[in-house]
Amino acid sequence: MMQNLEVVLVHGLWHQPAHFDRLADDLRGQGVLVHVPRLHRGSLSADTAAVQATVDGCGTEPVVVGHSYGGSVITGLERVRHLFYIAAFVPAAAESCAQLGGPGALVNDVVQHHEDGTSSIRQDRAREVLYADCTQAQSNWATALLVPQQPGHGRGTPARIAWQTVESTYLLSEQDRALSPALQERMSRRCTNTISLASSHSPFVSRSRQLAGLIVGT
Repeated sequence: MMQNLEVVLVHGLWHQPAHFDRLADDLRGQGVLVHVPRLHRGSLSADTAAVQATVDGCGTEPVVVGHSYGGSVITGLERVRHLFYIAAFVPAAAESCAQLGGPGALVNDVVQHHEDGTSSIRQDRAREVLYADCTQAQSNWATALLVPQQPGHGRGTPARIAWQTVESTYLLSEQDRALSPALQERMSRRCTNTISLASSHSPFVSRSRQLAGLIVGT
């Protein structure tokens, strides 16, 4: 492990920093300084700016970890040591999550749209799609933390493409029911390294200790 390692954890749509509590604790147990900024700032560009501010405040160039939509966020960052994508989008120039996922994205089946323009994940199907390999207790905990999502974030495109110049790792979730494993495999080819896990969309809940070890090993 690199001395004074700093890690920035970037969550996805409908999620919040608390979803990373288990992973953050396991990383801190290995002496890592962990930062978990909050997204949902109104757009991809605003989310990227919020995470960039966290990165700029780090004492060293950090490893940045992006889950799902968080992959688009970390793709637009500067001054990072390593990009670590967890079942995440890896956009190229002018590509958005919405374009990459397409109208047939697996998660769409469990998304509810509301009159105020927000969307949410159906509570009764969250475990099936997001937390399938979690225990019931883990799934209940993570489902209770889900938040409504403002529109527009998934249609943003990154202003820069960090994976073209920064070493990267893609963690492919083979049993994912939210983001197609076939799409993950195609996007993973843009990264330096690929690791496959027989996990659901959220290994930071179901396999936090194993995931912490993989991040520290980058």
